Parts: sequence; C-alpha cells; structure tokens
Amino acid sequence: MEFIEQYIKGVWVIKPKRFGDARGYFCETFKKEEFEAHVGQVNFVQDNESLSSRGVLRGLHFQQGEWSQAKLVRVSQGRVLDVAVDLRGDSPTFGKHIAVELDAMEGTQFFIPRGFAHGFVVLSEVAQFQYKVDNVYAPHSEVTLRFDDPELGIDWPLPASELLLSEKDKRGIALKNIKPF
Repeated sequence: MEFIEQYIKGVWVIKPKRFGDARGYFCETFKKEEFEAHVGQVNFVQDNESLSSRGVLRGLHFQQGEWSQAKLVRVSQGRVLDVAVDLRGDSPTFGKHIAVELDAMEGTQFFIPRGFAHGFVVLSEVAQFQYKVDNVYAPHSEVTLRFDDPELGIDWPLPASELLLSEKDKRGIALKNIKPF
C-alpha cells in the first residue's frame, strides 16, 4: 500500500496495490502492521457500511468529547467526493478541509483522525461506502457541521438542486458555532 500524508497533519490517502488478471483483482484493504508503521496505532472497534444513490450528501458529522472517532473510509461500489474538516482547536489548519474522490475501481482509502467533521456526496448512480471507526456510534454526542457553510469553502461537485440530505444534515450548524476539539 502507498500511504500519502495530506497537507493537514494526520490525514492520509491510502492506495492499495491491486493484482489483477482476466478474472478480476485481489488487494489487501487493511494490514495492521503496515497501517501502524505509517499512520500510527488506531484500535478500530466497528465496521460500518452505507448504500446511497446519486446526489445523497451525508455529513458533515462528528462526535464530541470521549466519543470522538477516527475513520478509515473507502468505496466498494461507485464513486464519492469525501470531505474531512479540521476541528482541532490547536491546529494551524482549523476550519480547513481536504476533499478526495474515492472510486471503487481505484480502491483509494481515506484516513481521518479524531477531531474532524466528515461527509461525502455520491457522484455515481449508487455508492456503497465502508468505514472502520475507533469508537462506537454515540448519537447523544453527534453534531452536524453545515455542509454549505461559506466559511468552509467546500466545492461540492453537484448543484444544490441535485443534493439529497437528511433533515438532520439540513439543520447543520456553522463553523463559528462549533466548539473545537
């Protein structure tokens, strides 16, 4: 696997090595030793999966306090634009974001450490999204950052008229009202 640290410290793009022939391909999607040698020790405790149609925007979500989560995400079907926003109060990149296109055909993964809001929008007709987390889901600690906050400057590739959001995500709060980690 190739590990590429991004301009925001602690955020990584991970590209697996695929071995293919006429039958298809094989690749390792997670190898603890290799992951820890590059990223550091993370104790993943839960795997999650979602299936969404084109235009679905999920996020930008995060859990506060002791319920904060690091995530290793990938797309096993389709294509998404995945976004992580730095909410670490002591970070020189607080409020900045990284957007990475994840495509099942390439197998690229995205590691987002604790202290970030996370979300994605589906660019293909359907996308199956998988992620490992290092803490369980705690709905009482979840917060939604407003996906279209102008202060974030995220360039979502679909027009607003094509976006499908949950009621919770439509009520996201502005960055200026977020308590940093």
